[in-house]
Amino acid sequence: MDYLQEIAELREELRRHSIAYYDKDAPTISDFEYDAMMRRLESLEAEHPETVTPDSPTQHVGGHRSEKFSPVHHAVPLESLSDVFSYEELTDFIRKTNETLGGEPLYTVEPKIDGLSMALEYRNGVFYQGATRGDGVTGEDVTENLRVLRNIPLKLENAPERLIVRGEVYMAREVFLEHNRRREIEGETLLANPRNAAAGSMRQLDPKVTKERQLDIIVFNVQLTSGEQPKTHAESLDMLEKLGFYTVPHKVFRTVEECCEEVRRIGDTRGSYPFDIDGAVIKINDLAQREILGSTAKAPRWAVAYKYPPEEKPSVVRDIVVQVGRTGVLTPKAIVEPVRLAGTTVTAATLHNQDFIDKLDVRIGDTVIVRKAGEIIPEVLRVDLTKRPEGTVPFRLPDTCPECGSPVERDPDGAAVRCTGVECPAQRLRNLVHFASREAMDIEGLGFSLAEALVNSGMVKTPADLYRLDAQTVATLDRMGKKSAENLIDEIEKSKQQDLSRLLCAFGIRQVGQKAAKVLARTFGSMDAIENATPLELTAVDDIGPITAESVVSWAQNPQTQHQIRMLREAGVNMLSREERRDNRFLGKTFVLTGALTKYTRDEASAIIESFGGKASSSVSKKTAYVLAGEAAGSKLDKARTLGIPVITEDEFEEMIR
Repeated sequence: MDYLQEIAELREELRRHSIAYYDKDAPTISDFEYDAMMRRLESLEAEHPETVTPDSPTQHVGGHRSEKFSPVHHAVPLESLSDVFSYEELTDFIRKTNETLGGEPLYTVEPKIDGLSMALEYRNGVFYQGATRGDGVTGEDVTENLRVLRNIPLKLENAPERLIVRGEVYMAREVFLEHNRRREIEGETLLANPRNAAAGSMRQLDPKVTKERQLDIIVFNVQLTSGEQPKTHAESLDMLEKLGFYTVPHKVFRTVEECCEEVRRIGDTRGSYPFDIDGAVIKINDLAQREILGSTAKAPRWAVAYKYPPEEKPSVVRDIVVQVGRTGVLTPKAIVEPVRLAGTTVTAATLHNQDFIDKLDVRIGDTVIVRKAGEIIPEVLRVDLTKRPEGTVPFRLPDTCPECGSPVERDPDGAAVRCTGVECPAQRLRNLVHFASREAMDIEGLGFSLAEALVNSGMVKTPADLYRLDAQTVATLDRMGKKSAENLIDEIEKSKQQDLSRLLCAFGIRQVGQKAAKVLARTFGSMDAIENATPLELTAVDDIGPITAESVVSWAQNPQTQHQIRMLREAGVNMLSREERRDNRFLGKTFVLTGALTKYTRDEASAIIESFGGKASSSVSKKTAYVLAGEAAGSKLDKARTLGIPVITEDEFEEMIR
């Protein structure tokens, strides 16, 4: 490959990864891999300066400004930093800087927080505006989202008339882990890593969502001040701390050796910080000397970022254990000889799933290379086959759940293997939260926190146990008074009368959501009939395919399911469908609802259509019989007109159902 082709390919790759990282908050490669590609491009452009163009990734800072937010022109550009990847490169930077300044200046060394860079402006001590870095010159106005951060000062005492500071918004590791714990239980997509979680949270249009994410900010630079000008970076950070900011930890050094040792120390202890770091920043301390050194088109000449490579170390797999997650997924984990990684001692590493194990061929007794993915979760990277002992055998996940003994099933569209037991202890909390949710039994007041308290107290092990609770016992829980307990018991009692379709949905049967549950309940009429239905009978039902049918049969035959149904029946929970089909006037007809309906909610209109034998769909196709259009109907209306599908108003719909 010639250099022109390599340059073109590198630019395209970097642009694609930059969009994924900065604009979508969903990186597709590690920071280290991205940095290596950027370094290669910089090297090629240095060798062939005639190839440098204004649109090259080497000439830009950060990502594009989102159109969702108003633009903010930075009074002082938010520059990026040049990277170094070895102590030799760091030494070379310090040596050249010393030569330019003609002496041995002081340097500050501080951890490089892996978050989202922000500029905060204060006027007369009051927080005025906050913006993302954007492209370094123009960012996004995220003032309202910044106001809800946990540790941001909204008012400063004895502050200069105008002050602009630069900081990094981050999600603390413990907050990140807690969010993912909850998201797993509630069936939501897990957050990828703290940095992406912080970036995505700051770009929410609703500040309430941002507030729920519990973000923090750490300040690391004075961009502009109208007051007394500090002479050094360390003085400016002390000033900011006195004003009430949470500032980046820092130390001042003179020699190369001292700077390198501090960089090494930060790297060795990075697991002890509450936030993720991806390097250390070395800066000239004297602000006047910074002015002398100036900046390139992209980065200051007075600072560099030392980027830590992903730490990888060998260890020996002593055992492979299988854990059952809160959603029933079986996750294999390698128990390894203790090894120090990113400031912590690692004794176990995830193996993700059976496909991952098969790909690497990980076996008990193997020497493996371990690293921390995103500096949080240890994982096995590869196997050193040259050190494999004799007699090792391939590892297979068990056919039954290690927690409850129920059969396990692999997801038809993925690598996950799940326990099928409805009474599995590992899934208690998740099952209870889902059972009580709005789309299932709709037990008002029984959310995540209360469900967790009921499970942790031992009061509830399965959803059926809810119907044995009494107000007096529930009132003993923390933050649960007599009235609240009585209200909960009333809601639980009321849920006994829910339709069979809701109960089916509450069981969390794989492939059976609200829609399929309604179809099954309407068709078979009772829980008994569904329990005894054959695969042939199930697939004869509209919208029930072979995979769903198999899942229902497997669920019905599970002894835990049968026990749970028996317990619920004894508690007086309804097992019959109460939905009556009025007639078949819409039989075989599909409706699509679009726009804002004024006389019905979407759910109400869908229920009416289904009561006449019809079906409500979310997308327009040639099979669509009618499009029910409300106010401000959009693309679905346009598509219906293109396909010649009848479009009806709410008044016309009412005429049809009389």
